[in-house]
Amino acid sequence: MLRRLFRRLFKLLLWFVVGSALLVLALRWIDPPGTALMVERKIESWLDGKPIDLQRSWRPWQELPDDLKIAVIAAEDQKFAEHWGFDLAAIQKAMAHNGKGGNLRGASTISQQVAKNLFLWSGRSWPRKALEAWFTGLIELFWPKQRILEVYLNSVEWGDGVFGAEAAGRHHFGVGAPYLSRQQASLLAAVLPNPRAWNPRRPGPHVSRRANWIRKQSYQLGGSHYLKQLARPLPDWWPQWLPRP
Repeated sequence: MLRRLFRRLFKLLLWFVVGSALLVLALRWIDPPGTALMVERKIESWLDGKPIDLQRSWRPWQELPDDLKIAVIAAEDQKFAEHWGFDLAAIQKAMAHNGKGGNLRGASTISQQVAKNLFLWSGRSWPRKALEAWFTGLIELFWPKQRILEVYLNSVEWGDGVFGAEAAGRHHFGVGAPYLSRQQASLLAAVLPNPRAWNPRRPGPHVSRRANWIRKQSYQLGGSHYLKQLARPLPDWWPQWLPRP
């Protein structure tokens, strides 16, 4: 009986590993129609008795402005071009800070946020973090950095029911994503830690200061020149039969 149970568990695990890998590989080329976070927000609104309309329109990489790309990297993950999904130094600093008590500090990279928003649910449980690490590894393995940032910018939450750069630009500033100014891009990036509470159209002092800091950081990173680093070279150990990341 016990052996049969282990056999079934092993088969389920194998199906999950293969299925999740194939799903992530397919999404390298197929634009995801929605995300798990969008489903979660919709269900929450039904339970609260205040249904919301989800706003989201896909913009391909070429139509997303460089100012928004670099602003989000400056705000959320300045080592995005260098790491393979996890910023170990930031994780260690966050653990040390959280160990002292007070406000919890996160250390999620853009890749980890894509994995969480696309496939998982909110929360800080260990099972969810383990699944997040698994999907983050798959995303970094199968997707180029440009694809990771493209999916992020088209999926991240920018207000109640507002998902992605196109919806955010139209909702907050009345313009499509390609027409966002450098200041508007920095304001959108500035509210990402708390997009349902902070408003980029009417920023308070904290958001304004953060947006100003993001613009300075974007300049120090090299602006649009930084984005060229996202075409990283293949490591020596990369198997030739695997897709190029």
